[in-house]
Amino acid sequence: MAKEKNKKENNRHFLKDFKAELKKVIWPTPKQVANNTTAVVVIVLLTAIIVFALDVTFEKLNTHGIDRLRSVVKTSEDNTISDNTVSDNVIDNNTIEDNTISE
Repeated sequence: MAKEKNKKENNRHFLKDFKAELKKVIWPTPKQVANNTTAVVVIVLLTAIIVFALDVTFEKLNTHGIDRLRSVVKTSEDNTISDNTVSDNVIDNNTIEDNTISE
């Protein structure tokens, strides 16, 4: 029974303190709420626009960079293939000449 009485007193004390703390709060006026809300919405929109612009810019740069890289690699592969063909022919001709001389 003493526990129940002590619990009720604690609850009353808590609610009394809670009410006292709420009285200390400085509540914003409706005008302040509207101004703060407007500021938050504007900042979020500006941030979204900046992120979108950066995303589009980097995507374009990435696409052009990949296209340029593909063209460089393709040109490099074409040169390598043509160089290998020429060197293979030289090696084959030398081998044929060496074989006919030794026979």
